[in-house]
Amino acid sequence: MRYFNYLQPEEEAGIFHIAPSHFTNRTPKETLAYAVGAALYMPATRPAIVEDIIDNKIKGLTSMVIDLEDAVGDHQVEQAEASMLDQIYRLYTMIKLGAVSEESIPLIFIRVRSPQQLKRIITIFEETTEMITGFMLPKFSLSNGQQYLEIIQSYNYTKPLSSPTLYGLPILESSDVIYKEVRYQTLSALRQLIAQYKGCILNIRIGATDFSSLFGLRRSPDMTIYDISVIRDCITDIINYFGRAEDGHVISGPVWEYFKSDRVLKPQLRQTLFEETAGRVGRKRRMEILNRYVDGLIREIAMDKENGIIGKTIIHPTHILPVQSMYVVTHEEYMDALSIIDNNTGMLGVFKSKYSNKMNEIKPHLNWAQRMLARARVYGVLQENVNFTTLLLGEKEHEQILI
Repeated sequence: MRYFNYLQPEEEAGIFHIAPSHFTNRTPKETLAYAVGAALYMPATRPAIVEDIIDNKIKGLTSMVIDLEDAVGDHQVEQAEASMLDQIYRLYTMIKLGAVSEESIPLIFIRVRSPQQLKRIITIFEETTEMITGFMLPKFSLSNGQQYLEIIQSYNYTKPLSSPTLYGLPILESSDVIYKEVRYQTLSALRQLIAQYKGCILNIRIGATDFSSLFGLRRSPDMTIYDISVIRDCITDIINYFGRAEDGHVISGPVWEYFKSDRVLKPQLRQTLFEETAGRVGRKRRMEILNRYVDGLIREIAMDKENGIIGKTIIHPTHILPVQSMYVVTHEEYMDALSIIDNNTGMLGVFKSKYSNKMNEIKPHLNWAQRMLARARVYGVLQENVNFTTLLLGEKEHEQILI
């Protein structure tokens, strides 16, 4: 699997200074954590999951979540489990027979409802578990967290040596994380718990929809999650506890719920970004893109990145491209990061950037540079004077609705 693998060689050469690298669920965790990216949720009851994968029906799909929790009714659970098992087994069989290449399969995650369901699924899946990159662990808390992680760690201790590591992806979305009177003690205890199982934690996810529900809130399409003060306050503390460079965790951002909407506020995505890419045509296409994606999504991704959050839960195919395109590292970011790493020899403390528009301090900017190069390995590096709108402008309308 590789980001933007649908581009023709000449298109890729014109856009990328360094092309995205290949990955599978066997890729080392440090790279794989960034590769989760735009994780598209699908209900486990969806009958065509395997066909979507092998026929490449969803352009750019590199990471998907088969949902057994909120996307499945309480009376559909048994049916959903059976459907999912059948489809994963079919995919596994096709790979073993050589009908499908393992390299072309997106990262597959399953969101379960409980530790009991997690254990049951791993037992039922048997050898087909190697198709799964990890399990999303909803409402991850002190009451269920250790159970979840012990099940995953136990599997990894006993799995065949040829099988990839199975990962857990805790979703922080419960009341004890956001209610202020218990938040700090909860986050502190969760940080200690997660540290014990660090080897099988791929990334930490924020469930802002559940957080919002506790206050009867829902952001409008013109707003970002950071515009809801009580959620922003909680996200700040999650980043403080889990975003520390010394711990090496990757935090993934909350879902964007809209795929079509009527605009209330004036678009905020700068017109000049599109004009620089495609002139007057770019200006026209800007409005098409904003109407398709809602510029609130693009602004929220920008805010995620500024706060050190990489990765996003998505619920519609049209969200894949804007999320992925904004994770590509710019040429300027890459040159800064590379220069900081290369000059980390103890012979220099600060120097002017190659773009001559900022200073780079080696010690304060070193952690940023390392994260930037990790992202560059997965998403690639843009050519000089190219921005993310180049990827957006090449996209054609994709109206397929999954849920």
